[in-house]
Amino acid sequence: MAESAPAPRTPWTWVPTLYLAQGLPYVVVMSVSVVMYKRLGVSNTDIALYTSWLYLPWVIKPLWSPLVELFGTRRGWVTGMQWALAIALGAVALSLPGPGWFTVSLGVLWLMAFASATHDIAADGFYLLGLGERQQAAFVGVRSTFYRIAMLAGQGLLVMLAGHLETRTGRPAMAWALTFGALAGGYAVLAGWHTAALPRPAADRPGSGATGSVLADFGRVFAAFLRKPGIVTAVAFLLLYRLAEAQLVKLVAPFLLDAREAGGLALDTGQVGFAYGTVGIAALTAGGLLGGWLISRYGLRALFWPMAAAIHLPDLIFVYLASSQPESLAVITTGVALEQFGYGLGFAAYLLYMIWLSDGEHRTAHYAICTGFMALGMMLPGMVSGAIQEALGYRWFFWWVVASTIPAFVMVAVVRRSVPAGFGRGE
Repeated sequence: MAESAPAPRTPWTWVPTLYLAQGLPYVVVMSVSVVMYKRLGVSNTDIALYTSWLYLPWVIKPLWSPLVELFGTRRGWVTGMQWALAIALGAVALSLPGPGWFTVSLGVLWLMAFASATHDIAADGFYLLGLGERQQAAFVGVRSTFYRIAMLAGQGLLVMLAGHLETRTGRPAMAWALTFGALAGGYAVLAGWHTAALPRPAADRPGSGATGSVLADFGRVFAAFLRKPGIVTAVAFLLLYRLAEAQLVKLVAPFLLDAREAGGLALDTGQVGFAYGTVGIAALTAGGLLGGWLISRYGLRALFWPMAAAIHLPDLIFVYLASSQPESLAVITTGVALEQFGYGLGFAAYLLYMIWLSDGEHRTAHYAICTGFMALGMMLPGMVSGAIQEALGYRWFFWWVVASTIPAFVMVAVVRRSVPAGFGRGE
């Protein structure tokens, strides 16, 4: 009697955990590292400069994405990068109590950033190969939800755990080493699960063809992107729309943690994890969901100005917090949540503009190029934000952030006219 073929694995067994595994290393590299270095005594100038450099792999990710398709399977890249990330998280834990901890941990985070960006390429490609067209549409909400859960877990729960361990041990370096050790163990469990549970789609095969031809194809795709009408102003918009937010995001956690004598709000690590990493991320998510719904009702062009205002005007909240230095955690948390809600709402317009700009023959590749410019727009201003803050102090730095919103409003006025009326509105 012939053996029956095994039933196909349901996507519920791997799609949620795959995007949890995608989000965790990103939030650790981009956000958790800022809180950790602040608690370990690194200056704001160095925190902003060096952690902003960690954006670079996402800036140049489109350059090596063809190599992921050419060599090996997407499944192999996914599981390989996950094991590499688990090892890297453990290496950060081991480095923190030792000599030269800042240089060593930063170097490991740099390698983590490249592994995480490569994992993004492979995971998104595997999603397309492992699911049919109808399943891809059905699970798009699932993947985004679990990516947001990773943000909450990393920036919220993980930071709160570190704060608890700081209180228990009285040694911040040991507390963060234990936190990263626990995360490394949990991430190794995810890597082990995916090694066993990810399906093996027949279409997931190494690419064929020479490396040179793949890179030449990418060159042609990039050239086609640069030939789009109005591309200079479009790229300027991608770089400048978040000029203010790129500077603000690097200094929020240091501002919340710094002593009142230094102009900060003197929260402890656990309170920052709650206010900024849990309530703030929840508000960010809610703003993003509302922004997407509003655009589906009224279209991008009609909402461009309101959404530009939503992402930028709440920066004034930090001027208030720095000027009044409230002691109430409820007041601080409310202010952070309002700013994050506005950011999520206004960022929806940015994402839809990238989708519009990418439309055409090379839609997927052009969207990846847009995300590279998006990351560059966060990286460059973030690098100098710490030095600006230390020169001006928190209150005047936040006024500087408010002034930095002006180029974004100028660019909205320029590019809004090019977006077709009704684009993004559901029919």
